[in-house]
Amino acid sequence: MNLNRRDMLRITSVLSAAFAVGILKPNDVFAAEWSAAVFNAKGLDAAVKALGGNGFAVSKDISIDAPDIAENGAVVPVSISSAVPNTEYMAILVEKNPSAMAASFNIPTGTQPAVTTRVKMGMTSQIHALVKADGKWLVASKETKVTLGGCGG
Repeated sequence: MNLNRRDMLRITSVLSAAFAVGILKPNDVFAAEWSAAVFNAKGLDAAVKALGGNGFAVSKDISIDAPDIAENGAVVPVSISSAVPNTEYMAILVEKNPSAMAASFNIPTGTQPAVTTRVKMGMTSQIHALVKADGKWLVASKETKVTLGGCGG
């Protein structure tokens, strides 16, 4: 038990020192500020506008991997990746969901711009991979059909 407590004290001390010196900022460790406007956006255009963009272009340098047919809309696996240099932000939007924004990711400099997650889909819809790179907004899309109970609804 003392070993766990000592480890916790060491970790807390190191993080406190890193914050004090300015090596770490709270946003580096804790979740970034949540934007209600982005998550309440009702489509791709509205989401890009809420994120501060004024348009987007379709790009073949963004790939999206999602099933053609999902038997369970509650857990649809989605992977997106970008071959665009200086990718700084990636998001997954599900067009016909009540809140189109399903997930968003800040991509730190020097890391591979690729993410995999599971999203919830209420019905057959376009899934959009939205990427910000060099100040430009780019998108790739794919339709995924959601069946009800696997019966092709």
